[in-house]
Amino acid sequence: MQLNRIALACCSLAVILGTRGTALAQGGAQADTAYDPVRDLVGRLDLEKYKNTIKGLAQFGDRKQGTKRNRDAVDWIEAQLKSYGCQNVERITYQYNPAPPAPRGGAGAAAGAAGGRGAGARAASPNGRGRAGNGPGGSRIFTDMREAGVNNDSLRQPDLAIRAINMEPSTPGERQEVICLKVGTKYPNEMYVIGGHMDGIGWGQAVNDDASGSAIVMELARIFSMPDVQTERSIRFALWNNEETGLNGARAYVEQRAAMQGKEIPAGSGKYPEPKWLGMIQHDMMMVDHGPPTADGKLAPEQRAEADINIEFAITSKMADDAMKLAFAFKLANNKYATHYPATVGPHMTNTDSDPFKDLVPAISLRENERGAHIGGNWDPTHHQPTDVLTTFTDKDFMLGLTSAQTTMGAIGQLIGAMVRK
Repeated sequence: MQLNRIALACCSLAVILGTRGTALAQGGAQADTAYDPVRDLVGRLDLEKYKNTIKGLAQFGDRKQGTKRNRDAVDWIEAQLKSYGCQNVERITYQYNPAPPAPRGGAGAAAGAAGGRGAGARAASPNGRGRAGNGPGGSRIFTDMREAGVNNDSLRQPDLAIRAINMEPSTPGERQEVICLKVGTKYPNEMYVIGGHMDGIGWGQAVNDDASGSAIVMELARIFSMPDVQTERSIRFALWNNEETGLNGARAYVEQRAAMQGKEIPAGSGKYPEPKWLGMIQHDMMMVDHGPPTADGKLAPEQRAEADINIEFAITSKMADDAMKLAFAFKLANNKYATHYPATVGPHMTNTDSDPFKDLVPAISLRENERGAHIGGNWDPTHHQPTDVLTTFTDKDFMLGLTSAQTTMGAIGQLIGAMVRK
């Protein structure tokens, strides 16, 4: 059944993309010499601007939710979006009041109380990374193929300045996240949602998880907000908060906004505070496709020769067929517009902010690796670790992220009917 669905997807892309999709699906059999406004927009993406946006987020450390550094990052994001001219910049406000953790017995409980989630497991593990088996009789290579737990040990961050920024613990209470809108000229009541989460954990700078995805959203917002750019349909840009605590920011958005979709407020005004959702695209961990960790459990120094972008949909969702078609539309856009890395499509989207949308609208995620098989297998040893800092990554890593931005720009530019005024 799954293979049949995938085989039918390429034949159905014109349903999503219209005549533009038909031309794209033909895969360049004939040279296209006509002016392509979407290619113009993709060409405005710039590696240094992308890196600088990531650096702007990294200045706030790991941006852990419920801290001043998180709130300062939210303020910075809002100021940046306003400086781009993005329309209707606003905040989603919600409460995050988790239940206190259940007490645990033994030595692990004391360690957990001191360090937070995962600390007890680390204390009981010979390798200090929440996994058993690295002591006598264990296999380092085997255990390093399992994802590390969240680092909650401040002393594992060797950079004293980063350690100081991340020192304040999280407290429950009010949370905010920033959104803005590019209003469509022909169909302002329809939109695609483009997201990335701005919060992180692990005592690093949350550069890959997920400044790399948030910077894609912000760079797309910057370019689509340029005064010479028009789109037939609207685009929502969302910088989610509280992803690391269970997708709480994205869930709050769905809870507050789903019922508002497509409603003209006030009636007759031609204004739609929440246009109808046509699709949701999440960007989460965009830069590391180095393969499995080296024998000492570290990140291999270079992207692997087979490095690619993983476009995922949830085969179990109510919108699986349409989400699959959307995923393949993004793959075709990668074929046409991306300059460095190819894309693959997989059916196992999970553990990211597109999850709350997946049964309501076609939803996909773009990632550096498959979430379960690869990231879950510790193919990114920086995940939730103090090594998720700017100095870990090279331009090849940042280029993988920028290629994802090209992919999304190309696909969304076609889906919303992007135009550049001359």
